[in-house]
Amino acid sequence: MERMNIEENKVNEDMTDDDEESGEMPKIEADEDDDEELHDEELKEQAEGDPKEKKVSVGKTCLPGIVYLGHIPPRLRPKNMRNMLSLYGEIGRIFLQPEDRSVKRKKKKAGTKACSFTEGWVEFRDKRVAKRVAASLHNTPMGARKRSRFVSDLWNIKYLHRFQWCHLSERLAYEMTVLQQRLRTEISQAKRETNFYLANVEKSQNMDKLRKKRERKGEKIEEKTWNFTQRHTEDEIQMSRLRKQTMSKKNLLKAQDKARDIQQKSQSNVSLLAKIFNSSKARD
Repeated sequence: MERMNIEENKVNEDMTDDDEESGEMPKIEADEDDDEELHDEELKEQAEGDPKEKKVSVGKTCLPGIVYLGHIPPRLRPKNMRNMLSLYGEIGRIFLQPEDRSVKRKKKKAGTKACSFTEGWVEFRDKRVAKRVAASLHNTPMGARKRSRFVSDLWNIKYLHRFQWCHLSERLAYEMTVLQQRLRTEISQAKRETNFYLANVEKSQNMDKLRKKRERKGEKIEEKTWNFTQRHTEDEIQMSRLRKQTMSKKNLLKAQDKARDIQQKSQSNVSLLAKIFNSSKARD
């Protein structure tokens, strides 16, 4: 028995020596550490996401698209427009063009204070959604229900290709500058007319004062008379033309006689034709 125990101890010592020489135990510890590191890296990748997927998501940024509305019914406000179109996609900015000032003044005189809009622009966050909305809603009724206000009105939508919101702001600024310039020109013209009128009034007053002074002194006052030239008659125009052509008086008289004869013949022909036609009608 003692011999058997001694042999077993020797075998165990030999096995431990062989394991230490081969290095199997440290390998097992290293494998366990590697597994933990890999697990941590996988968790980080899941949390952060793959870099390829990030690149794809960054490349597919949604570009905004703008839609033009050609008809806007009365009593429709930007809030109503946003509520109606937000069902189809996310909406950004909305601008509705109000009526002209002249139309507003006419409405005020008539007794209506409601402000209506003529046209509008709506910005969708994604231009693909804007294209679909413009293609599907064009020439369709605005109201889905029968009791809504806008059932009888139709959508008049058009997608504006390569149109950005800055273009709209530039156009509005240009229209405002044009309107201001027009107002300035009208105001300057009105000022000129008023100044001209006032200057003439002052002149007339001064002339009246001078005339009264002369009347008191007993001086004679010469009133100015307007000399109008009458236009030449046709005979005078013909005579002037013939004179320019260096014709003598005899030739002028002959030409006048010929013109008179031609007029008389034409009148006689007219009278003959009238008689003929009248006689034929009477026979019928």
